[in-house]
Amino acid sequence: MRKALFYFLFIFLCTISACSNGQTPSPKKILIVYLSRTNNTKAIAEIIHSYVGGKLAALELQKPYPENYRATVQQVVNENETGFLPPLKTKIDSIEKYDAVFVGFPTWDMKMPPPMKSFLHQYDLSGKTIIPFNTNAGYGVGSGFDTVKQLCPNSKIPEGFSIKGGVERDGVLFVIKGEKEKQAREEVKVWLQNIQMLK
Repeated sequence: MRKALFYFLFIFLCTISACSNGQTPSPKKILIVYLSRTNNTKAIAEIIHSYVGGKLAALELQKPYPENYRATVQQVVNENETGFLPPLKTKIDSIEKYDAVFVGFPTWDMKMPPPMKSFLHQYDLSGKTIIPFNTNAGYGVGSGFDTVKQLCPNSKIPEGFSIKGGVERDGVLFVIKGEKEKQAREEVKVWLQNIQMLK
């Protein structure tokens, strides 16, 4: 009887262990790249980092956008129309070592911002898992996630995450703090569980 009980417990524990291992296929090396003008996308990037670890990298331009919101909007519209890709000051060393790359950006002109397009054009992300996340003024992600798929045709791209941030047009900037930050943290956690990225 005792042997039978021991055998049952042994099989039970092995089964739990196997299931547990099968449900946590978190990659070993994670990079979180983000573009943030008003710090809302940065806040989401930091929440993701608190859950999955890895390296955080903010995208910076060789020539930053104007401080003036309307001037930036006009410049971005021109860049989108001409296909201009602004040169990046940020350099990622040994990108080949990363298994998964989170890419975070706000919605600008209902599109992915040109600097994030620069990043996706500049580095070979073939074979990696590319995970998009987004903040926006309430109008949604626009074509941003579709652009990730277009620019990373040889990558695995799970479901992206999007949340309302500030409305710079109306002078409402950093809003992911306090209760909003707690809510965002819970939403990010659920999303990471859904795409099996929690460590």
